[in-house]
Amino acid sequence: MALGKFSEFREKNLITSLLFWSAILILSLAVLIKASDHFTGAAEKIGLMAGISPFVVGVTIVSIGTSLPELISSLLAVYENASEIVAGNVIGSNIANIFLILAAGAIMAKKLEIKRNLISVDLPLLVASAVFTVITTMDGEFSRGEAVLSVLCLAVFFAYLVSSGRVPATAGEPGSKMETRPFVVVLVSAIFIFLGAKFTIDAVVEISEILDLGKELVAVSAVALGTSLPELAVTYSAVKKGNPEIVIGNVLGSNIFNTYAVLGIPGLFGALAVPVTLVKVGLPVLIGATVLFLVVTVDRKVTQWEGWVFLLLYAFFIGKIFDLI
Repeated sequence: MALGKFSEFREKNLITSLLFWSAILILSLAVLIKASDHFTGAAEKIGLMAGISPFVVGVTIVSIGTSLPELISSLLAVYENASEIVAGNVIGSNIANIFLILAAGAIMAKKLEIKRNLISVDLPLLVASAVFTVITTMDGEFSRGEAVLSVLCLAVFFAYLVSSGRVPATAGEPGSKMETRPFVVVLVSAIFIFLGAKFTIDAVVEISEILDLGKELVAVSAVALGTSLPELAVTYSAVKKGNPEIVIGNVLGSNIFNTYAVLGIPGLFGALAVPVTLVKVGLPVLIGATVLFLVVTVDRKVTQWEGWVFLLLYAFFIGKIFDLI
């Protein structure tokens, strides 16, 4: 009898804890997303005032801003000895960016078209980043040496973008000056991004223990989806403004940034664990998603029907990662 009461009490406590940490996860993701939105808006304004072209703003400033949740949460995951979250976050976010974010943009806009020639450099760089992810993580570990190489690749990528895509400062508003407010917004929002990321990682660790799931599964699904919501917000805004270049540039830049920075920077502090589930399921899907991105954008447009197919593929990935399919 006493044992039965103890089991019932323990079960109630687990349910209460699960509800509590689920609420913390939702709230912390909301803070993370809102802070990232303010950060991205202010950073984008600074970039445009500096005379940077919209595509480069999308690939650099916007993609960095929308990828900050992944980066900060990954750094905190390493600090809290949960490095498997990093790989799950990167792989899950990169898949979500293509199969969910790009798909949503194509569906909302009915067709995304881009003027910039992607095939010569940008698409090969995206494919190279995906191949880099596979080669460096397929052995179940991302080493410190690979992290150094990753950060160097990121520096080369940004150097290329700045040198090839910058436009004269006169492209901004005539006589416009740098305002103080965007810089203040960037600083304050960065603080809230840190706080949101910290509680997100705490919640992931607790929920995975309560449900007896691998932390990487929660990271590759719930956290990756949550931290990709800033990209979705940027996509919605860009579609409304009729600027599809920012949509595609943001997805392309976010994926490259995730690969080289979100994996690379935390990896500088020690080797990152890559669980077998991510190697067997996540990496093949990532390569498939990247190849499909290459195929559908080679003609400089993404149709609504391609968007719907991508959404179905994302649902398939989530089902596969949790062994539901």
